[in-house]
Amino acid sequence: MEFVKWMSMLTLAMTINWANIAIAEDLPREAVLPLSLATKAASVAVEKCTKDGYKVTAAVVDKAGVLRAQLRGDGAGPHTVDSSRRKAYTAGSTGRATSELAELVVKAPHLHSLGKMNENILILGGGLPIQFGNEVVGGIGVGGAPGTQFDDACAQAGLDAIGAAQKAPEGK
Repeated sequence: MEFVKWMSMLTLAMTINWANIAIAEDLPREAVLPLSLATKAASVAVEKCTKDGYKVTAAVVDKAGVLRAQLRGDGAGPHTVDSSRRKAYTAGSTGRATSELAELVVKAPHLHSLGKMNENILILGGGLPIQFGNEVVGGIGVGGAPGTQFDDACAQAGLDAIGAAQKAPEGK
């Protein structure tokens, strides 16, 4: 009788476990931006801008907009800390380069309120989505160079360093 009781409990436990496995397999899968890649992208972006003579901050956020890495280069202004994070958030959230969004708002003024969706949005060049294959896994933002095209170029250097898709607008 004891044996039957144990076998019944074992069978029940296995049934529950298999049901959980089946449910887990139905959950959506998402790529995660590893800290090592976030740090490398930010580091290379700051290094490129420093080499070009610009004092910048680079920030990398994950798909949820949570800061993964941020590096403030020597001499970068205090405002660049917030602007780089907000550019990264905007690019990661929208899946578009922030300079493209800025051009879109100029061409279509009725879209101006896009920049006011929440306090983290900043529609100013220097933010690029981080994309591998067809999946956006975050964003990188650079602030402090004397023009958004330079911020874009440094952010793109960070993407190139981690093998992410080319995102800087053409000709910028």
